[in-house]
Amino acid sequence: MSFSSRHGRLAGLRLERSRASRQFADGRFRNTAPVEPGLQGNPLPVLGEFFFGGAQRTPPGVLPLESPLETWTRRAESGFRVTWLGHSTLLLELDGARILTDPVWGERASPLRFAGPKRFHAAPVRIEELPKLDAVLVSHDHYDHLCRSTIQALAKLRVPFVTSLGVGARLEAFGVAPELITELDWWEQATVGPVGFTATPAQHFSGRGLGDRNHTLWSSWVLRTDRRRVFFSGDTGLTTEFEEIRQRQGPFDLVMLEVGAFHSSWGNIHLGPENALKAHAMLGGGTLMPIHWGTFDLALHPWAEPAETLLQLASEQRVRLFTPRLGAALEPVNVEQPTPWWREVVATNPALQLAKGC
Repeated sequence: MSFSSRHGRLAGLRLERSRASRQFADGRFRNTAPVEPGLQGNPLPVLGEFFFGGAQRTPPGVLPLESPLETWTRRAESGFRVTWLGHSTLLLELDGARILTDPVWGERASPLRFAGPKRFHAAPVRIEELPKLDAVLVSHDHYDHLCRSTIQALAKLRVPFVTSLGVGARLEAFGVAPELITELDWWEQATVGPVGFTATPAQHFSGRGLGDRNHTLWSSWVLRTDRRRVFFSGDTGLTTEFEEIRQRQGPFDLVMLEVGAFHSSWGNIHLGPENALKAHAMLGGGTLMPIHWGTFDLALHPWAEPAETLLQLASEQRVRLFTPRLGAALEPVNVEQPTPWWREVVATNPALQLAKGC
């Protein structure tokens, strides 16, 4: 065997490919610019904010969910439709192809079933209610992007997976057949079904436990058909490599950028609203969709602050925002104004029925 699928470790041909990557040195992947994940500077103010900050980091009530099931039975008139299922999980319908990104149906973004960040809302649909998929895209191996129970369920569907270099070992360990996995290094391209995928640079890190930091690659992604191109950030901090992505892969019909889980103390590995707008400009502008917020408490800010701040700044900078409700299947070209749905959440006592952990 050219891999160690039992434990998700790099071995054989997969290890050889990793060693050949420009991003790989001394047994680990690295960012183009030196970046050290974690708290920057004095940690005491951050700890104080964590324990005594008082921010409303979870919603005060039930988040509004819509069902996309009826809409999914019809083809998108424009050829491009997006359904946000929470966090960084989206169903992208591109000229008839269906791509699922960073699928997480688990109750917690954690290796533990009883601890770790818990979902604010149930998934708008069950995995078995998804339409036939052409591919699943996994940007990197963090728990809020790669969920074991979700991958195990999707593996039974025999759907192709596209992911960053090295992450295929994780997928195989979770039951995905090796012949269904395509792993890409930065700037490598592959066509899966009718969609072209290009792994592009991101400024982040990887790992799922002690001792495996940066053993797999993290990427942003460009998806393309004959008619359109879209950009999906995965997780990333602000990097000048976005300008190269624009030059080599743009322009984009939709730019999906992470805005949540942000704090100045780890601002080099996550964007946040202000840097998302800078990244959006570097990528060439166009319609911007915020992702990576509204599902898990992964930072210290109030739960809706990323979207609210982005809405204000985007209005000032005249950036076209696309902020669909959870579960709403919409065609971005038909949506004129952003929808600040998070303002509708009022204090209640929800009883959520959620899936197993990751």
